[in-house]
Amino acid sequence: MVDHYFSASPTSAENLRRIQVPLAGRMVEVFTAAGVFSPEHLDVGTSVLLANSPEPPSGGDFLDLGCGWGPIALSLAIASPHARVWAVDVNERALDLVRRNAEALGLDNVNAVLPQDVPEDVTFRTIRSNPPIRVGKAVLHELMETWLPRLAERSDAYLVVKKDLGSDSLHRWLDTTLGHGFGVTRHATNKGFRVLKVRRHGTPPTEGIHLPGF
Repeated sequence: MVDHYFSASPTSAENLRRIQVPLAGRMVEVFTAAGVFSPEHLDVGTSVLLANSPEPPSGGDFLDLGCGWGPIALSLAIASPHARVWAVDVNERALDLVRRNAEALGLDNVNAVLPQDVPEDVTFRTIRSNPPIRVGKAVLHELMETWLPRLAERSDAYLVVKKDLGSDSLHRWLDTTLGHGFGVTRHATNKGFRVLKVRRHGTPPTEGIHLPGF
């Protein structure tokens, strides 16, 4: 059986290794392994996302959806030490690597968990993701419909998708599916990738409310 980075429990030999990568403005050493996404280096898409998304809020709950060995989650945790970063993946080996990397970097604000282990009442001040496009359109759409509505009001998600793997069609689908209360824009284009920004707007004021004295 062939392992994929979205396999729940990879059966291939772990082949644990250390690599140096730039995260949050500094070079750090991290653990990677076989059976996870991009074990040899920081992949181009994630690099584009990190370079083309703004500084995260100073606190709150953040989500890295499809975290792999953790470059996005670790960057968020470094940049916002008072935030709680949820690193979510179905791959148990990936989650173990995120935990090792967070511990090695002295980050105690990273929770690397399976999707079902994120409490249902948690909403996110930001979501950052290099989503697993190769899982197929149906699974990808289910991921988006599950997690993007959990953005807190007046909060943003940033998604990086390769142009030739359907970034523009995903943009159109998100715009149609999320509908009222959300805005979807092309935030950046670089190295053949699009960074899509999904904004959850605030609740509009209720019509017909009159303040005392007015």
